[in-house]
Amino acid sequence: MKNLVLLGGGYGNMRVLLRLLPNNLPDDIQITLIDRTPFHSLKTEFYALAAGTVSDQEVRVAYPEHERLKTVFGEIVDINREEKIIVLADDTQVPYDDLVIGLGCEDKYHGVPGADEFTYSIQTIRKSRETYNELCGLPSGSVVGIVGAGLSGIELASELRESRPDLAIKLFDRSPRILRDFPERLSNFVKKWFDTHNVDVVSNSNITKVEPKILYNHEETIEVDAVVWTAGIQPVAPVRDLETETDSIGRVVITQYHNLPNDENVYVVGDCAALPYAPSAQVAEEQAEQIVQVLQARWKGKELPETMPEIKLKGFLGSLGKKQGFAYLADRTVTGRIARLLKSGVLWMYKWHNG
Repeated sequence: MKNLVLLGGGYGNMRVLLRLLPNNLPDDIQITLIDRTPFHSLKTEFYALAAGTVSDQEVRVAYPEHERLKTVFGEIVDINREEKIIVLADDTQVPYDDLVIGLGCEDKYHGVPGADEFTYSIQTIRKSRETYNELCGLPSGSVVGIVGAGLSGIELASELRESRPDLAIKLFDRSPRILRDFPERLSNFVKKWFDTHNVDVVSNSNITKVEPKILYNHEETIEVDAVVWTAGIQPVAPVRDLETETDSIGRVVITQYHNLPNDENVYVVGDCAALPYAPSAQVAEEQAEQIVQVLQARWKGKELPETMPEIKLKGFLGSLGKKQGFAYLADRTVTGRIARLLKSGVLWMYKWHNG
């Protein structure tokens, strides 16, 4: 029996499981899912876990159960394509026939001294728990610096403001305005929310060094009690160690069928893949839909389409605490309570379909 191995239980590989199980998996194929944790983690909600506004249980979804689905839990240290074996930290070896790499990303510190040592993260559920312990354990009046004003930084800052109104929050943005690549109306709405709720947005910032309790912005030193880094991502180490072509930011170059150019048995889904889109759960899921189509065609010996359909994204949703939000859908801007309700509804539907 052939073994389809899924590395990582993130959004992409959860969609692969949803499409293959229970009735679309050929009789001669079994699936092995390898992940660090015994549950799927809702990474898009880690900001709320770190801020203390949701519990750990609310950002977890159980993996599906099936007689031909095997789960293996551990830290992946090597992807040996020559021998078609996955090696775990405890020396466990898992052979594969087909492989879908969906290991996600980790923080990228851009060579800023001290950033990896003296900042907190929301990239994994474990790190988000650690960030929660730090932020929610700070004395009243403490200063929290959040480096990076992308979607993660914005949502963390707003959720932390609702969770800890007694903290001073500084959000450092390299750009002249929040969400500069989107309509100014969207930027103005988010900035107004931060102004109203006393979140200090530091525009045109450039964090050059991090020390315990100190941030260096250009030549200025800023005293802080804790720092959370949301200013860039990169593929995880086992993916960076793959001997294959990558793009300028280290993501793996793939064919239109989502496999490595020189290995049609190895697919890459999600944040690790070099795609013309910003990494997101939506991109990973849409990519996974096509990977399943390709896998099924190859398993049945069918010819692949000459051209794969273009991935079409619906936009994005963001929250500003539990009552306000913002969205960019079909080139239209939506702000306020409606946008927040949309995000809550999408999250509910996701849990319902996958839980």
